[in-house]
Amino acid sequence: MGFETNAEITWCPGCGNYGIRTAFQNAVLELEKKGLKREDFIISSGIGCHAKIFDYVNLSGIYGLHGRNSSNAEGVKIANPDLNVITFSGDGNGLGEGLAHTIYAAKRNQDMTLVLHNNGVYALTTGQFSSLTAPGWKGPSTPRGSFEIPFNAISLLIEVGASFVARSYAGDIKHLTGTLVKAIEHKGFSFIEVLQPAMPYHKWEEYKDKIEYLDRESNSKEEALKIARNAHRFTIGIFYQEPREVYHESLYGSLNPVKESLSRNKRLEKINEILKP
Repeated sequence: MGFETNAEITWCPGCGNYGIRTAFQNAVLELEKKGLKREDFIISSGIGCHAKIFDYVNLSGIYGLHGRNSSNAEGVKIANPDLNVITFSGDGNGLGEGLAHTIYAAKRNQDMTLVLHNNGVYALTTGQFSSLTAPGWKGPSTPRGSFEIPFNAISLLIEVGASFVARSYAGDIKHLTGTLVKAIEHKGFSFIEVLQPAMPYHKWEEYKDKIEYLDRESNSKEEALKIARNAHRFTIGIFYQEPREVYHESLYGSLNPVKESLSRNKRLEKINEILKP
């Protein structure tokens, strides 16, 4: 089964989303070689340019409301823990409209991967500033330049509880593919901030000469936070990862509610037992 769909691709020519789609498809192929099944991959998205990836990749999933991609993904994972759940988000969708959902999925260490398409702008709605817009950037909603301090997505997600936190770049397909493979293999909440230009508002030239690579992974959460807070915002690599019990196992151990659900008669019997005077 190929990844292509019949949907017309409406991303702008040269958009960084093409690189993200290519790297994700490459990652799925690599994971298939390691024994994962294509039918066990489930994707979700919010609303925005990032979300169109749902239409262009032939995998099952949920196309959700603005900012609700993480909560939808949580529901899927809790219902069927055997699935490999990957959710896509823009910087406005995931750290603006859907900030609370993103933070709580990370806090709970849900076993899922969130890929954040960071173009520093609400691109689909024609260029409003977002939670990650750099100070001074001039756009339709900030004609004199944005004066707000953006979130540091990496330190924020480490702090709230994500157990795998990384940054990559849509212009380095090999690095992004490898990071996606590691994130999806990681048992816990994996967060990847992917730097990518939205062509009407940012160009590749703003990124390619500034990209830096982490020379090593941190040995502790405190060290990871220090590195994340002091690193150049174009620094890519894995900032933090740790083994930690995941949410669905804390909730009900090894149970799979989909595969081990009680029959209707059994459920009625249990309800009647509870309701007995």
